[in-house]
Amino acid sequence: QVQVGESGGGSMQAGGSLSLSCQLSGYIYSINCMAWFRQVPGQEREGVVSVDVHGGAAVWRGSVEGRFTISQDNDKRMMSLQMTSLEPDDTAMYYCAAAMSCPFRRDRLRTTSYDYWGQGTQVTVSS
Repeated sequence: QVQVGESGGGSMQAGGSLSLSCQLSGYIYSINCMAWFRQVPGQEREGVVSVDVHGGAAVWRGSVEGRFTISQDNDKRMMSLQMTSLEPDDTAMYYCAAAMSCPFRRDRLRTTSYDYWGQGTQVTVSS
């Protein structure tokens, strides 16, 4: 079993920056892909970014690419999401997710591709 924990988040004005962190515990070496998703109440959960812990280019959601960046410690299965130039549309609950098998790139931002999920951390951006 793998447990997923998120930290960070909070409230920020538009144009500001926030960072989120994700750390796995348990049988972490069973995990090969990690991702961030976000969800607004009443809407579907959407993928933000996915990374293969063994390397390769990240898969990004178009609306955040260039504003958000990722840093990783693959040995520890830790991942941080640095969010800059925040917009009110970035307001959501952000979830970290982990997958035992990395899906094809076209499926990397699908919720069904992930086996383990964190509880989420709230990000609120005011205009």
